[in-house]
Amino acid sequence: MTPTDKPTPEEGDEEQPFVAHLIELRDRLLRVVLVVVVIFLGLMPFANWLFTRLSGPLTAHLPEGSSLIAIDVASPFFTPFKLAMVVAIFAAMPYILYQAWAFIAPGLYQHEKKKVFPLLVSSTLLFYVGAAFAYFVVFPLVFGFLTRTAPEGVTVMTDISRYLDFVLTLFFAFGVAFEVPVAVVLLVWTGVLTPDDLSGKRPYVIVAAFVVGMLLTPPDVISQTLLAVPMWLLFEIGVFMARRFYSRPEPHEEYEPPSDEDMERELDRMDEDEEPGSPRP
Repeated sequence: MTPTDKPTPEEGDEEQPFVAHLIELRDRLLRVVLVVVVIFLGLMPFANWLFTRLSGPLTAHLPEGSSLIAIDVASPFFTPFKLAMVVAIFAAMPYILYQAWAFIAPGLYQHEKKKVFPLLVSSTLLFYVGAAFAYFVVFPLVFGFLTRTAPEGVTVMTDISRYLDFVLTLFFAFGVAFEVPVAVVLLVWTGVLTPDDLSGKRPYVIVAAFVVGMLLTPPDVISQTLLAVPMWLLFEIGVFMARRFYSRPEPHEEYEPPSDEDMERELDRMDEDEEPGSPRP
């Protein structure tokens, strides 16, 4: 390891005792909680409006005269309340990740910082893209399919709390699924696999994508396919990006001991180079 590989000393980066790290972690967690609470309080007056927007993909496909319902007495209050809290955490995610980065960055080497920070930013953006893909693409198709397949005589009237749990599960599933390129790059960066190894495992990845789609989505073919196919495409993007991060190790020749003939020729050459009459050492 060369001296340039060591973490660059910055203000506040000096080595601290374990208790000081715990105090710093506590302070950063308090900042995160404070920011989330402030955003949550700002969203509370709009909690019902947020739920109306969130339920739009379902209500657009409900039969005429049908609507969402609240089975529990407290659901009309607690369901929008829960949604506002989730949206607050979702909106504060960049700040949360920044605090996490500020806590771990002093312990990283300079070349590690150059690689980890772009991955941190890209993982945040990909999670948002996955959630947006779920809302604008997956929800209309899934809810349109589910409402059309209801048996004759059955009125589709979904409970608001169960609907919220359902869509939050899909948001989480698609947000995590869109992190596949980051996971692929990390596997290559840490040396666990190479881009060629990943390319050779493509058939297994496709099967695994459909299995994950089956486990993380509701039991319908549309949502499973809409999760599995993007995961496969994102895997291909991750392999492409990993080739840019991957530095192929330089080939080195294996050591081969000299043969008996080579050793005899070398001894003869040494004898010829010696002066006449000089004693052999």
